[in-house]
Amino acid sequence: MTDDRVALVTGASSGIGRATAVLLAQQGASLVLLARSEQSLAEAAQECKAAGARAVEVAAVDVNDRAGVTAAVEGAVSAFGHLDLVVHAATVMAYGRVEDLSPEVFEQVVDTAVHGTANVARPALAAFRARGRGDLVIVSSLLASVTAPTMGAYCTAKWGQLGLIRTLQQETRDAPDVHVSAVAPGGVNTPIYYQAATVLGNTGHPPPPVYTPERVARAVLDRVGHPRRLKQAGIANPLVIAGFRLLPPVYDALVGPLLKVFGMARDSVPPTDGNVFAPVPDQERTSGPWRAI
Repeated sequence: MTDDRVALVTGASSGIGRATAVLLAQQGASLVLLARSEQSLAEAAQECKAAGARAVEVAAVDVNDRAGVTAAVEGAVSAFGHLDLVVHAATVMAYGRVEDLSPEVFEQVVDTAVHGTANVARPALAAFRARGRGDLVIVSSLLASVTAPTMGAYCTAKWGQLGLIRTLQQETRDAPDVHVSAVAPGGVNTPIYYQAATVLGNTGHPPPPVYTPERVARAVLDRVGHPRRLKQAGIANPLVIAGFRLLPPVYDALVGPLLKVFGMARDSVPPTDGNVFAPVPDQERTSGPWRAI
């Protein structure tokens, strides 16, 4: 990408999305930042400007708002003349058995990942096709390839999202310079774990090995011009996936106890919808409190 590159980032107010936006800013890109919270977007925009972005526009839009997302993408093209890159990082998460989560929480988690991704992809790919080139990079998850008890909503969401991603990759084969890539992190030091809905009585935390969001952001931007169907961004991901596929009885026996030990906090919280339906601006930042590599 050249110095006049223009990138749109969803989920830009927190976590991997925000880390990716700042990394793009350091490279001198012009940015359009999407997230639900105006307050958090303003903070992210200031950080990107300080990091060296050529220009920063923001749009307080939920990716479930199809018309709003389309307007934001079309507005980016109108404002800057073109669009080179869309990074889709927006997501929400919930902890709880499928039978215990409210149907509304379950559906919102799935809708955000599946319909939200489709809402971003449609106008992004239209803009890329009109220009003849462009990259759509979607932040997937290790949980798009395996499952875990009490994470059924998120697993369903990410498996569905990956099915959509693979279909988009097939449907853009007629446009050689239009690329759709996916990056699948394992545990990442972001606020998503304590922002998640939960009915378990405690919050989650990233299972080891825990990556920094900046490390995942680099993996995301490495896909620009070097597309991959699905790039695993976690050193343990291949081993976990192999266990899930090759030794399902062993995997099924171990995954629940291991998740309790390595993926759940020892705090005590009442049932909460977290940020599933609305942002929690005071909790939005790039990194969480955990040690990461």
